[in-house]
Amino acid sequence: MLAALVCAIVGMLVIVDVHNREVHDRQAQITESIDRMQNHIKQRAFPSTLAPSGDEAVQVLNPQGQIVTATRQVAGKPPMAAFKPVGDRLRTKRTLCPPAGLEGCMTVVAYKISQPDGEWMVYAALPVVPWYADSTLVIFLAVMTLLITAMMTMGVYRAVGRTLAPIEAIRAEMDEITATDIHRRVPVPTSQDEIGILATSVNTTLNRLDTAYSQLRRFTADASHEVRSPLTAIRAQVEEALMYPNDTDWPQMGQAVLAATERLQELVNDLLLLARLDAGAALPLVPTDLTSIVEPELDRRTSAVTVIRDLQQGVLARCDPERITRLLSNLLDNAERHATSQIKVSVRGDEDSVVVEVTDDGAGIHAEAREMVFKRFTRLDTARDRDAGGSGLGLAIARQIAEVHGGTLTIEDSEQGTRFVLRLPRGGPTGAG
Repeated sequence: MLAALVCAIVGMLVIVDVHNREVHDRQAQITESIDRMQNHIKQRAFPSTLAPSGDEAVQVLNPQGQIVTATRQVAGKPPMAAFKPVGDRLRTKRTLCPPAGLEGCMTVVAYKISQPDGEWMVYAALPVVPWYADSTLVIFLAVMTLLITAMMTMGVYRAVGRTLAPIEAIRAEMDEITATDIHRRVPVPTSQDEIGILATSVNTTLNRLDTAYSQLRRFTADASHEVRSPLTAIRAQVEEALMYPNDTDWPQMGQAVLAATERLQELVNDLLLLARLDAGAALPLVPTDLTSIVEPELDRRTSAVTVIRDLQQGVLARCDPERITRLLSNLLDNAERHATSQIKVSVRGDEDSVVVEVTDDGAGIHAEAREMVFKRFTRLDTARDRDAGGSGLGLAIARQIAEVHGGTLTIEDSEQGTRFVLRLPRGGPTGAG
């Protein structure tokens, strides 16, 4: 449609230009004929039949209104027009349909020539130029418009087809990708255009989904194993007790079942907490003095190792106190399990954040394994095997809590043991401690 519109506009401009040129040429032709008639009148030399310079019809009338000479098509015919220039005007023009003795609409020019014996009149007529100027030109332009439009339509159709082919390939591949073959990727076209960028972005998204799905499957398998272990222990103990009721120490068996049940309950609670954290639910963040969280948590614990405190007062962070308490509890549980003789806990504020450090003097963790301990159900060496206590999700939960607060939880270098460093955005001024 656009191509046809452009061609039509260009064609109309050409026609208008040709029409104007034709009108101008005919006016010049009439002017030339009138100039020749002036010379004949001044010299009083009139041929019996005028020879026109083109297809114009010319008549020369004397002051008495008699035709003294004319071109062949109006020779012997009455004057083609009766109008004359008015007043001081020498020239006037009208369109007559038709002039006397002629056919069709014609532009007639009446020119007044003053002589000593009176006013002579020269009438010159030419056919009116139609709006299309030339029918052959109109047909040519129409044919060219159709050809150009058809060629551009075919070109656009082929270009759109080539452009949409990669999109169709991407759509077809996306339709076939399911959870069982999420490793598949959409084809990336060789052209570095928007479609290529789109295909690359889709594959990047699929990579993330594949990674997340793989992690979810591993997590599900590990969680199933962890839940199955205490359930199996409970069932075995109960079945043995029922098989030999008289030989069973029921209070001891009850304590063992209770311990396994508590471990199972702890694991389920941790899994539910992780699910809530993964869902990204909004937390009630309020400016809180972290020392007011750390100190009560340390006071309520009865640890077998020495706890050294370095707590700065008035260090405010925007946080959910309940979640931060859980984070701190997990770090302290981990430190108590692996400390040799002491744990150091510090709270301080720096320029942009609030820093909480929990350091134990245990065996420590190799630098290459520091990120692994934050993964869910990750097993390291026996010194940090989760079977020593806890659900195996404590550090994963701690990091997730830090991240939903916009902070970080990392393991940094220390002279001895393991140093966990929590950084949270500041939520107010720092007072003197």
